[in-house]
Amino acid sequence: MKQWIAFWNILTKDMRSYYLKPPNISWGLVFPLAWTAAFFVRSGSGLESVSSILPGVMGVSVLFGTTSMLAVTVTFEKKGRSFERLLLAPISLELLMLAKTAGAILFGTANAFVPVLIASFITDLGGVRWGSLVPVVTLIAVSSTFLGLFIAVSVSEVFEAQTFSNFFRFPMIFLCGLFVPVAALPIWLRPLSYALPLTYGADILHRSISGSGTMPTALNFAALSAFCVLLFAVSLRNIRRYWIL
Repeated sequence: MKQWIAFWNILTKDMRSYYLKPPNISWGLVFPLAWTAAFFVRSGSGLESVSSILPGVMGVSVLFGTTSMLAVTVTFEKKGRSFERLLLAPISLELLMLAKTAGAILFGTANAFVPVLIASFITDLGGVRWGSLVPVVTLIAVSSTFLGLFIAVSVSEVFEAQTFSNFFRFPMIFLCGLFVPVAALPIWLRPLSYALPLTYGADILHRSISGSGTMPTALNFAALSAFCVLLFAVSLRNIRRYWIL
């Protein structure tokens, strides 16, 4: 019970200190709004164009929302030495890192549904498969957050974290099938696409919204879950290597 009380206290502290600050809330709303408006205006107002672009906008909103926030919070605390003090808390490392990442997961998930809210005023979303859409958005948020955690524990400065994040984020926008189908990419690029977690999340997003997925849903969920476990395990290994042992 004490472990979960510590989890809740860490989460609520991060929410008050970082995620619920007015600039972050406004940024979390403005960024998805800007992406949504840009792509919807560019593609026209047809119903088919909205449903084809919405999965990509949701994926980008989650990816940038989670990695940006976590890279700043963890790197900032590392620089101020508060991260090292937190590691001394009487709580397991796994639960501690889940507490540190839970805020980013919630922030990224909320980001994803801002474009959905906008799209609901433009087109009918009655055909959306919410039973698969909500879980996949959560899994994308988890995998992107753990990617941000891996980046944050691998660098020492905030600007390094942002630069390292962009090294992953911008290729993922074009390689993961968010806006350009993986099948349309050059053959030599496709293996790289399937080595990225967002590819599997994007396929479920397309299937849930427009019915245009190309891979089995069960395979996508399994691959995305495996990436979550792998990224979290590698991040814990780096923390133990550089701060605990």
